[in-house]
Amino acid sequence: MISEIFMRFPGGRDRALTLSYDDGVEQDIKLIEILNKYGIKATFNINSGLYTPKGTVFPEGRIHRRMTHEASVELYKNSPHEVAVHSFSHPFLDKIPPASVIDEIIKDRKNLEADYERPIRGMAYPIGAFNDAIVESLRQCGIAYSRTVISTKSFDIPTDWLRLPATCHHNDPDLMKLADNFVNYNVWGPPQMFYLWGHSYEFEEKNNWNVIEEFCEFMGGRDNVWYATNIEIYDYIQAYYRLEWSVDMDTVYNPTAYTIFIKYCTAQHPPKYISVKPGETLRITE
Repeated sequence: MISEIFMRFPGGRDRALTLSYDDGVEQDIKLIEILNKYGIKATFNINSGLYTPKGTVFPEGRIHRRMTHEASVELYKNSPHEVAVHSFSHPFLDKIPPASVIDEIIKDRKNLEADYERPIRGMAYPIGAFNDAIVESLRQCGIAYSRTVISTKSFDIPTDWLRLPATCHHNDPDLMKLADNFVNYNVWGPPQMFYLWGHSYEFEEKNNWNVIEEFCEFMGGRDNVWYATNIEIYDYIQAYYRLEWSVDMDTVYNPTAYTIFIKYCTAQHPPKYISVKPGETLRITE
């Protein structure tokens, strides 16, 4: 008799880490160096209508420095990280007409897809502003997920991807306490996800690059953590929920292109860890 079945991330890992950073600013260069050093992945949310003109010289002391179009594409295209929509011109989406919301999203998405030669399906709400009508507009624009500025301080797997919360902002005073809880938590049941967000210019503004360096050094290099972009986690979880099970739950068919990892528990036996390959039908009790 089946007790419970739990998703596991690629390789059978029981937890995932992802980051999300906004605006396409020059400080992303240093942030990506730190992320790459520790093998951590992030999603960068770009306003394709707000690139800095080539040749711009910023006034001394300017902190928020957007990159040029050319520098932005060169940085993100040659990295393992994801690029996502942040609207074309960064308005309060809840203060503009519905047609303009769609225009902001589609313009940004089309520009980014042309630059990065792939479908762009993720997003972060500019200024964190959203409502039910905006969520529906995103759905119509083909956006799969969109990050809010809501922090839960939890590691639960999201259930509403178009109102996607984060675990915390990097300036949260409990950041390293949360990180310690995350890596030391005994994940018996559902997998866990740590989601960190922010703007990289804030590290220069507060002169605290040590915050992200310490976080990444602590979180990186762990065998039981999947380091992934937002869209990689979204796509894997959607593939997991497409598994087709027999009525008695002892046979599973995987119709997706992903190898899916599962923790399979019964009351009578120790947990069994299995993987189901794309197109495979697997009888688990054999």
